[in-house]
Amino acid sequence: MKQVFSRLMLSSAWALMFVVIFTKQATAQLNPYQYSIAKSAVGKKGAVASAHPLASEVGLQILKKGGNAFDAAVATQLALAVVYPGAGNIGGGGFLVAHTQTGKSIAIDYREKAPGAANRNMYLDKEGNPRLDLSQSGHLASGVPGTVAGLFTTHAYCKLPFAELIEPAIALAEKGFSITKGEASALNNHKNGFIKYNTRPTAFVKDQPWKEGDTLVQAELAATLKRIRDKGAAGFYEGETAQFIVQEMQRGGGIITLEDLKSYKAIERNPIVFNYKEHTIIGMPMPSSGGVLTQQMLKMIENRSIGTMGFHSKEAVQLMIEVERRAYADRAEFMGDQDFVKVPVKRLTSDSYLQERMKDFVAGQASPSTTIKAGAIQPESEETTHLSVADQWGNAVAVTTTLNGGYGSMTVVGGAGFLMNNEMDDFSVKPGVANMYGAVGKEANAIQPGKRMLSSMTPTLVLKNEKPYLVIGTPGGTTIPTSVFQTIVNMLEFGQSPLDAVNLPKFHHQWLPDQVMVEKDFPSTLKTDLEKMGYKVTPRGQIGRTEVIKISWKGKRIDTIEAVADKRGEDHASAY
Repeated sequence: MKQVFSRLMLSSAWALMFVVIFTKQATAQLNPYQYSIAKSAVGKKGAVASAHPLASEVGLQILKKGGNAFDAAVATQLALAVVYPGAGNIGGGGFLVAHTQTGKSIAIDYREKAPGAANRNMYLDKEGNPRLDLSQSGHLASGVPGTVAGLFTTHAYCKLPFAELIEPAIALAEKGFSITKGEASALNNHKNGFIKYNTRPTAFVKDQPWKEGDTLVQAELAATLKRIRDKGAAGFYEGETAQFIVQEMQRGGGIITLEDLKSYKAIERNPIVFNYKEHTIIGMPMPSSGGVLTQQMLKMIENRSIGTMGFHSKEAVQLMIEVERRAYADRAEFMGDQDFVKVPVKRLTSDSYLQERMKDFVAGQASPSTTIKAGAIQPESEETTHLSVADQWGNAVAVTTTLNGGYGSMTVVGGAGFLMNNEMDDFSVKPGVANMYGAVGKEANAIQPGKRMLSSMTPTLVLKNEKPYLVIGTPGGTTIPTSVFQTIVNMLEFGQSPLDAVNLPKFHHQWLPDQVMVEKDFPSTLKTDLEKMGYKVTPRGQIGRTEVIKISWKGKRIDTIEAVADKRGEDHASAY
């Protein structure tokens, strides 16, 4: 089945989409008006997988110029801010997890923060009812952006000047690029939102519908990127760009101030590191729930011989559903910004606690979420985007960034040309009230000034013999941790290739709502088996867009680097 599936994925259907034009020289220039989509690529010196072919190829060019994986990650993010406006951004935030050639593991937190004027009841009406329209769309939905601060914090690990890393993005914004069919459709679908939530004309709205091949030029964004190039982080958080942001907030009823912007800082944190059998997993700590959830889920299956059950067996899937349920119950109760609330991470991830969580697991029988509560502790539209990068020296970088919903708040900063996030919806607007992804939160994730909202983003690395082996991540809101979990299990336990691990059907359970969400190509017989066990199975659209890089070693030298981009979007893998 694997071989058949892989051949289908590499069929000529993808080749019909566009044509890529570039030379073999290391400094080759991409043609932004003609390009193709490749779903897998193999090299020895470096690889990039991201949500857009132009962004992946920009990252690859940086590697060819002598940049390392950090350089390529920065350049790819900046390119995504131009060519993938639905989720690529400088008006949002994200997380980076990396492992350096010297053996150091890194986690950089550039999650957005609540503005200083925020308060826990800011989205409740006079009767105490939640106003999710205000937390999800428009000016008031935005947290203080963190992406630019994150890029400059990352640059400490880079080899090339920042000006060189941002130049491709500037060119793409200033001269334009041809949009894909998917991007044209998305822009058309959001036209009314852009008109409703903006106080100035934007590059994303025109009189006639967008169509595949149209050129998108973003002159105001190009000027903003030039200010960042010339003045560093201050070119965003201070001066003209900051004034543009604050003026936009004032015109539309937002609350972000100059002081909010000037005081924003990215934070280097200690990553989540744990062993799963013979591998080491490196994940993102709070305020990302992803690292802890991944550890909980993997540890709850570690001693249950899931590999012998077989991929998509009813036994394996049921076990995975039940560990997902228990982990997400803990997410709702305990998880938030560790700088503001005490998150009992050590207890939540301890072997004794996780064994206790699984005591009421019954094989072949659903455990209703009404009876599965958070454990006893003693005194993320799913338009996120992910990129994976690896280089010839053994650096590996996983980055997940987001605006939250598709095109974020749909508010473009007048004069600056970039979209603001709607990340405030990731707080618990009201305890027990679900956000746009159906996730329920409680006091730990309540709104406070300066606090970072809880996230599901899960950039993840897997080490084998203390060397980078897998680089994994995906968008998808609350489906992110379960997609990463399933991808890891598919490869480490079921022996799948990266292509199959990424592309075969996925499922998701997040405690509440109490249902198993499955992709439309999920096996019908397996769906029936789960329903007989007592599960409510709900078909839905695609789950995530996972990007995976697999690094194979011969002794102390890299043998091959294989990049795979998800079939579910216009994602692109490149390598050399």
